[in-house]
Amino acid sequence: MPRDFSRARRVGDQIQRELAGLIRDEVRDPRVGSVTVSEVQVSRDFSYADVFVTGLGMDADESRDMVRVLTGAGAFLRHQLAQRLTLRKVPTLRFQYDPTFERGARLNRLIDDVQPDDGPGSRDSD
Repeated sequence: MPRDFSRARRVGDQIQRELAGLIRDEVRDPRVGSVTVSEVQVSRDFSYADVFVTGLGMDADESRDMVRVLTGAGAFLRHQLAQRLTLRKVPTLRFQYDPTFERGARLNRLIDDVQPDDGPGSRDSD
């Protein structure tokens, strides 16, 4: 089983790299702006690949709309992947919105909003 996991991870990484380029260069829909393919998880039997994407500079609704567009272009992208990859079977692509970047930005804003405490452990008390 560890070998299957390793192969699935390598295939996922390769699909991630290729998809990032394909989406940037081949998808011409205006609803698909700057896309980050954050992760690709390939099923153990290589029949499906869950592609996690985030639209940079987009809110959650725009990013979800972008996922719908990419899902519609899934067959085209799979065909393009088949031409670029040396796999017997290219997995079916399932695009999903990845809120990780949005959560990270929200946490950064919350941290920046916190006022430093002027208690006994502060640096200014030297």
